[in-house]
Amino acid sequence: MTSLLSALALVSCLVNAAAFASTSAPAPYQLEGTEVRDIHARSLRRDYQLMVALPDSYKSSARRYPVLFVTDAGYAFPVVRSIAQRLARHAGMEEVIVVGLSYAKGDSPVHSRRRDYTPTTPRANGYRSDMPGRAPVFGEAGAYGRFIAEEVFPLVAAHYRADMDRKAFVGHSYGSLLGLEVLLTRPATFEHYILGSPSLWFDRGVMFDREQAYARSHRDLPASVYFGIGARETLAPGSTRSRLEEEADMVADLKEFGAALASRRYPGLKSRVEVFDGDDHASVFPVVFTRGLRAWLDKAR
Repeated sequence: MTSLLSALALVSCLVNAAAFASTSAPAPYQLEGTEVRDIHARSLRRDYQLMVALPDSYKSSARRYPVLFVTDAGYAFPVVRSIAQRLARHAGMEEVIVVGLSYAKGDSPVHSRRRDYTPTTPRANGYRSDMPGRAPVFGEAGAYGRFIAEEVFPLVAAHYRADMDRKAFVGHSYGSLLGLEVLLTRPATFEHYILGSPSLWFDRGVMFDREQAYARSHRDLPASVYFGIGARETLAPGSTRSRLEEEADMVADLKEFGAALASRRYPGLKSRVEVFDGDDHASVFPVVFTRGLRAWLDKAR
């Protein structure tokens, strides 16, 4: 009797295993309340996607919402969407629309962000491409910033109840370089900038040159800017600091850049720099975004 029960149990296991094996592949996980829109960048002749997260109250309300435009969407969009949603639900923060800016279709993330987020082609360029048969490209941040303002903004305004007078830019690392490019060329593009761990070492500190050039020709910088960085984004004691990537002290660079902006005494600039103990370049973005969002929306409460 025991052997018969064992045999029946074995048959049952085999049948169940066959049933599981015959089922289709599991469906991918999707974020609730989100949409994806294709957009052809006419000026750039490339295709991108916009990832859009709508607030909980969107369907039941007629009001317009502030909008966050987020670079490096593959990573940052779900992080920003979840934090913004949680702060609205549990901390009384104002609800927002989140728009993630994808990498270009057909490009690797490295190739796309090197081209779209950097302001110049590096003078010392030892970079290798991660896309066989295609050389690395840099220096199109100006053109990409215009694409956001001239093509992405109208699409968002046409399809969503977005308050286009309350737009914030969210970037990290190279994404913050793009933010600085916009800030120092067309500062009124966004009402608030959240810039995490900007790669100020890029092209031997070219953004320091850009900041000085802006100061020579302008008496005001009407913008709200929140900078954040991890305390571990620095050199080991005794190391030589330079404007090369492998010798960059990103904390010292950001403090220097923030001090330069403060020294200009622009009447319309509100700028803040925070350094977070215990965090490095890989871990600091969620806390930078959280504090940067509060710095903007808490003022509206």
